[in-house]
Amino acid sequence: MEIQLWREILNPYELAVKELTVKFNHLIKEHRQLDIYCPIEQVTGRVKSINSILEKMQRKNITWGNMEVQVEDIAGMRIICQFYEDIEKVVEIIRNRSDMAVKYEKDYITHMKESGYRSYHMIVYYNVETFQGTKQIQVEFQIRTLAMNFWATIEHSLQYKYKGNMPEHLTQRLSKAADAIIALDREMSSVRSEVMDAQNSSQMQANLVADILNNIENLYRYSNKREVAKIQDEFYRIYSAKDIEQLERFHKQLDIISEGYRAQAVTLEDDLEGY
Repeated sequence: MEIQLWREILNPYELAVKELTVKFNHLIKEHRQLDIYCPIEQVTGRVKSINSILEKMQRKNITWGNMEVQVEDIAGMRIICQFYEDIEKVVEIIRNRSDMAVKYEKDYITHMKESGYRSYHMIVYYNVETFQGTKQIQVEFQIRTLAMNFWATIEHSLQYKYKGNMPEHLTQRLSKAADAIIALDREMSSVRSEVMDAQNSSQMQANLVADILNNIENLYRYSNKREVAKIQDEFYRIYSAKDIEQLERFHKQLDIISEGYRAQAVTLEDDLEGY
């Protein structure tokens, strides 16, 4: 097959990966802006290399005519979660999306592979708009925890090196490591609520600080610079105290002050227009 034809085949898949990466990263951003815990920690995507596609076709006796149907992971998305419990939440998010349809799912977490591999896989149909029109393609989602991803990344590298003929001593070590990963995920789940509270509190403070600084910046346009400098100094004092409740009170008071100055500015503009 000519290189140019490969590019034409893979272009829609590259577009799909870019779009889905943006969409899921935006979902993370929306959760954080609303001070809501997000089950998604990280999103990455990739388009399978030509070499990998050819190897898979050869291994599974896939013909050129059936390539885009039977090679279901040409476009791949990987969603990383902090905790085991978050995986099901991400699965539900994908199931309920209107811009994709689930073809099938494979639960390698409940039904772990013999190698020790654990991950939740979903094959979905996703439409992209190309120069030739709408094209429906298949995308594979792999959803796993940080710990699962660490193990899978190492195992994949070793499988690639040994071409499926991994030495027995490495297989045994990976199996032991897989058991350790299961134990780690269980241990992290035991502190999940505390971690979520800490992260929500941190995100809430970050959003408050951003809003306060935005208000202070706007005040420089409407009010006396010395007064704004005093407000800014007061903010730094409260921020240094690390008291979230005091920061919230300051935020509410600053909103009232800002609204007052904005109203004065509008009144002044209206008076000037009357002359």
